[in-house]
Amino acid sequence: MTNTYSVTTSKNCHFTYSRAEEKMEREPQKIREGYLVKKGMFNKWRPMWVTLLEDGIEFYKKKNDNSPKGMIPLKGATITNHCQDFGKRMFVFKLTTAKQQDHCFQASHQEERDAWVKDIKRASKCIAEGQRFARKSTRRSIRLPDTINLGELYVSMKDPDKGIKEMKLEKDRKVFNHCFTGICVIDWLEASKSVRNRQEGLVLASALLNEGHLQPAGDVSKSAAEGLAETTFLDTAEALYYFPDSGFFCEDNSSDDDAIVKEEFRGIIVKQGCLLKQGHRRKNWKVRKFVLREDPAYLHYYDPASGDEEPLGSIHLRGCVVTAVEEAKKQEVEGNLFEIITASEVHYFLQAASAEERKDWIKAIQTVSKIGK
Repeated sequence: MTNTYSVTTSKNCHFTYSRAEEKMEREPQKIREGYLVKKGMFNKWRPMWVTLLEDGIEFYKKKNDNSPKGMIPLKGATITNHCQDFGKRMFVFKLTTAKQQDHCFQASHQEERDAWVKDIKRASKCIAEGQRFARKSTRRSIRLPDTINLGELYVSMKDPDKGIKEMKLEKDRKVFNHCFTGICVIDWLEASKSVRNRQEGLVLASALLNEGHLQPAGDVSKSAAEGLAETTFLDTAEALYYFPDSGFFCEDNSSDDDAIVKEEFRGIIVKQGCLLKQGHRRKNWKVRKFVLREDPAYLHYYDPASGDEEPLGSIHLRGCVVTAVEEAKKQEVEGNLFEIITASEVHYFLQAASAEERKDWIKAIQTVSKIGK
């Protein structure tokens, strides 16, 4: 049997392929990979290392495992970008296979979720059309008709000078920090010429809410978002909203001790994502979601499987030292390690998914530690 064969195209272009090249060409290519939290049996959520291929999604218990725990085929699958079926869990998307099996994944933040959903949709479309996956420019939005790009609009709304001004508001004996009213959102959409009237503004604001670019704060806006009002978004002064990465928090009449703890969360979020963290007692490694805030400079870490809004712990970064670790003695994991040493000389060992990601985290932490209080 010959190891080569020829192909002549409709334009009389002649190519010769080897059998090895054909096999290599048909091998599913890796499109995206990283940590996501996956919903399993009995509503258990566990962090997994997830790999998106051209024809399916593979998920692993650990990043370095050779064999996946499972594989989800993309042919005939549909995806739900903003899945609100799990209460306090944010940034969840759902993949429904051709056999009507649901697979739910939670990203650590909105941009990460949107990137996964976009690539999965394009991979599914390529399968349906018999094409190979190829990345395209992200400059032109495929969401909402014509000129509306929710991602670009969201960035404009958050602009410190020309965007929506965040406020500290009191409602029902509660203080809402880093938020704004529904009226402010519609006013801004009209002033920025994003819509022609307030009715169009309601439609666009509802789309921003459904995509997770806006979050409801307080009982009034939450009830509307859950479908208990005529519209999911309310153009009123009583309805409060906030940006998901703004550092929003709500406080009651609290003690001085509570105020000190809440001070940690006042800083603006500058970076977030999943990393492996070594425990201080058992020295075992677990996936944790990290949120980096500046002024005050804190790195909070959470259990991504639990979905709790309360962090497991925090690292005060003011005056800390952060360095890459090339060779760690007696470590169970290898590669892309870095260490944070706080001003009080507490050591934290972390592992990023790639060398580039480690570099980004180190740079961000070094910047925050110098400018944050």
